[in-house]
Amino acid sequence: MKLTLFTALLALMAWTAQAKIYKTIQSPEVMACVNVHNGELKAREVVLADTATTVRFTMDDKPGDWYMFVSASYLRDEAGNRFPLRSAEGLKLDEWVQSPESGKTDFTMHFEPLPRKTQVFDFIEGYSPDAFMLLGIHDSKTALHAPTPEELLAANPYTVPSDWLATDSITVRGRIEGYDAETFGFTSMECYFKDEFEKDDATLVLNILADGTFEKSFLASYPIRQVFRAQKSKVGLSEIPFFARPGETIDITVRRNDIGQYECQYNSGSSREVERWLKSNLDFSDLSHPLLRFKGKFSEVADVTERTWRNMLYRLQAESRRLHFTPMEMHLALADMQVNFAESFMSYAMYHRYDLQKQEKRDGIYHTVILDSAEWKELNRMENYKALHRVDFDNPLLLSIENYHFALNRIQFCKPIMTRRYKGIADTDGGFIINAENEIKTLANVRAALRELMGIATDNLMAQLCLYKEMLSDFDTWREEEEQAQKIMAEESWSDDLKQEEIAKLATLSKMMPLYLEALANPYIRQKAEQYQARKMAQTELAEPLPADNPSADLIRSLTKKYPGRYLVIDFWGMGCGPCRMAIQDSKALRAEVAKRDDVKLIFIAGERTTEGSDAYRKYVNEWLADEEAICVLDADFTRLQELFRFNGIPHYETITPDGRRVREDLRIDGFHNFDYDIRQLMERMK
Repeated sequence: MKLTLFTALLALMAWTAQAKIYKTIQSPEVMACVNVHNGELKAREVVLADTATTVRFTMDDKPGDWYMFVSASYLRDEAGNRFPLRSAEGLKLDEWVQSPESGKTDFTMHFEPLPRKTQVFDFIEGYSPDAFMLLGIHDSKTALHAPTPEELLAANPYTVPSDWLATDSITVRGRIEGYDAETFGFTSMECYFKDEFEKDDATLVLNILADGTFEKSFLASYPIRQVFRAQKSKVGLSEIPFFARPGETIDITVRRNDIGQYECQYNSGSSREVERWLKSNLDFSDLSHPLLRFKGKFSEVADVTERTWRNMLYRLQAESRRLHFTPMEMHLALADMQVNFAESFMSYAMYHRYDLQKQEKRDGIYHTVILDSAEWKELNRMENYKALHRVDFDNPLLLSIENYHFALNRIQFCKPIMTRRYKGIADTDGGFIINAENEIKTLANVRAALRELMGIATDNLMAQLCLYKEMLSDFDTWREEEEQAQKIMAEESWSDDLKQEEIAKLATLSKMMPLYLEALANPYIRQKAEQYQARKMAQTELAEPLPADNPSADLIRSLTKKYPGRYLVIDFWGMGCGPCRMAIQDSKALRAEVAKRDDVKLIFIAGERTTEGSDAYRKYVNEWLADEEAICVLDADFTRLQELFRFNGIPHYETITPDGRRVREDLRIDGFHNFDYDIRQLMERMK
């Protein structure tokens, strides 16, 4: 050991004597640290010399955690050139390293020399999608010019086609060269696609045939950039990204490139038009991590917000120049940037809200305790959300971006919107009375709050989509109120005046839908709302049959045969889902009563790597689901169940009739909180 250390010191001294150091950067600034989930990778110093570029790192990780740095690590300059790792000191490459009790590990890496003119570069730890990365390493003293969005758009004129928003099928087909199921480790890939005009989620399963060919068709309401992902891969191929407009067929060939990585070749459609953007290194979700993870107050977030915005724009300009983006690619990339910026800022606000409160259980009841009342008030100040004014939420290109759904969700349910929603309509006890008057006020309040939040005078595309989502959520309630009004009108013992008085209080479909249609000024959004209403009103059946020749549906049918004459209430859950486990644990006593019934059967389905499940899964089932119907399926089969029942998140519940039909979404049992009442009401409706 002493001889090895002495040799290393001699080598370092010899290198120092021979190398010409032209710049040393102390405490360099970094735009983003990526894939270090329990800590942070930091660059303490960069030494640029004519013979090597040396970076001194600190890995600040959770004590006891294991991690690995591979010998395939490299630096990447702004032109996309790679500078391989030569040697490392302070840790062993290609071996698992355990974080010490202090959590900090200092080490040094020597790379092939970067060009002297390099201002910004990245550290990439190999070629895995989960590789550690430090993006945008640079001297904090170096002034980096970031263009404005207006400058980028002016330099790349592009007009969004008038038929950009359209409904049609998209087909993704192609072939993976050299595919072998055993070698690759997967036979299918998944895409979790949320069409903002549909209430249900879409899980798309792309089956890979034995010869490596694949094909998937699905309906879309607008152009999308999405990714088919493999849950586990043995060969480094984990993603097939694509961009498509409704009505297109995208043909893709997946093959190894010159450095052995799998790469997509786009042979047709919009993916081919924007291939440079699809393959670019514009990791906007990664670049926004410093903002999303910020733990300070609203008064402290401005600097992080500005730095994140500037870094994104700088990165966009550099990458677009390197790859020679077309105007269309530039506009889509800018939309990508803005969506990720908005989603990250609103996620910061959401997590900040969670950090300001805690739940305490007293006398069996959970109470919310506010930890900082002054900062809690700041959550409702619209002034604190001015960062959103940077984003053009009226741009339809934003809808195409994968994270758009999360940005919309964060805006729709943020604290200031939820607070303004009920302004002036609480009853004397502080509760909310559901009636027509209050529902109409709620609509007006939400519209006004969305405008103030985004700094707009009229409802933009994002605001209207938030209202559309409100309509999707409340439609079934309005329809029930309409049915209630009809029952009142048929009540022979009531006077006409009393009937009209009671009906006036109801938020019926005939009252509420015209108000929402009036608010949806965008013709396409209004058309989709009208189509949704027509489709829902055409639903006369309370349950629908499961599809034939479908293995996932066959599993459900086998359960129906196993428990004849019973309604099946299926809980789709997973070990990694905290709310799933909480619902299971809190409902144990209730389920013991349900188990005595001969007309209902509770079934729990989870996905695992094997059908036996992990040790943790088996232990949990033995403790909380003993003597109950707990089914473990492969992760890939669980995804196919998600595709069948159109859900992405868990816990998710489905109700199956005794004759094997799927109960309509607005009637199914949705959890255990009102189980006895809900199942009684359902059975009454199904008579």
